[in-house]
Amino acid sequence: MMKQIYKPLFEPFTFESGVTIPNRISVAPMTHYSSNDDGTISDRELSYITPRSKEMGMVITACANVTPDGKAFPGQPGIYDDSHIPGLKKLAQAIQSQGAKAVVQIHHGGLECPPELVPNKDVVSPSGSEEDGRQTSRALTEQEVEHIVKAFGEATRRAIEAGFDGVEIHGANGYLIQQFYSPKTNQRTDRWGGSDEKRLAFPLAVVDAVKQAIAAHAENPFVLGYRLSPEEPETPGITMKETFLLADALAEQNLDYLHISLMDVNSKARRGADTSRTRMDLLNERVGHKVPLMAVGSIYTADEALAVLESGIPLVALGRVILINPEWSVLIKEGREQEIEKAIKASEIEKYRLPEPLWEMIQNTGGWVPFEK
Repeated sequence: MMKQIYKPLFEPFTFESGVTIPNRISVAPMTHYSSNDDGTISDRELSYITPRSKEMGMVITACANVTPDGKAFPGQPGIYDDSHIPGLKKLAQAIQSQGAKAVVQIHHGGLECPPELVPNKDVVSPSGSEEDGRQTSRALTEQEVEHIVKAFGEATRRAIEAGFDGVEIHGANGYLIQQFYSPKTNQRTDRWGGSDEKRLAFPLAVVDAVKQAIAAHAENPFVLGYRLSPEEPETPGITMKETFLLADALAEQNLDYLHISLMDVNSKARRGADTSRTRMDLLNERVGHKVPLMAVGSIYTADEALAVLESGIPLVALGRVILINPEWSVLIKEGREQEIEKAIKASEIEKYRLPEPLWEMIQNTGGWVPFEK
């Protein structure tokens, strides 16, 4: 039986859109490298996501690219063509069959796309990029920027037709949307670049396109979230000052939540704010009264998840720990929280129900997900 102290983790939450999730715990979007080469959903990712959806409030899928030139990972799901809808429908149903709400993350990798994964090796970005005197991406034309904005709207339509309960716009982790906001990667002088306010044009245009698609196609309440990364390590780059401006703008967009992407939920500000305080506390103080925040980052135990709620953040997303403990929420609800593991045991790999490409990536990246040989 679940300990009473953890009851707040399993209280329902109703978003501004009217969608109610059964509890405060979400599966964070994690790349699994396991979709088919054409972006359609594979059986192995259905087997991977189903146990991880049990007793969860919401499951946010691996990021799905909205255009062919937005593919950033091998085995990435696609949402850029109507041929993807049947498989996406199976994915949504697999999640919903376990009682969780299904949200698909929509994405474009920009300059982070490996050339071999995009048509004609034509990597695109806000301003183009070079490395050792060699062009690694080219600048998008204004017409191409507008096309990508519309593609986010079309991806949302497909998510609705596939039966998802919502979409999360991937504006974090150095991908295209963040590239447009960052002074490091956006040196445009047209309407898509310049001042901090002008660099907001692309993220806000994407939000608007998604909102329009929801209004046009969703017959039932539909969740709209946005994921952002608070800071970049480089100078020039996004500091907490720019992050606050972005959060302020997003807080006026009637979003259901802002998902703050961090490796450590307790990490402190680096530049542009009080460096003695955590980024989560600073952002919650800034916009938490306008839009609910979702925290993620090195949250492993029930006590750590509970501490997030007690700090005033209403929603918690779990990443790596869900790869290690497919039924994390079940363990808590059954009073077996002491059984939560913090590393994958290679000798027991079958019990984790990981797709083989993901397991290979975990082994090759050394420490992204802790494992014991």
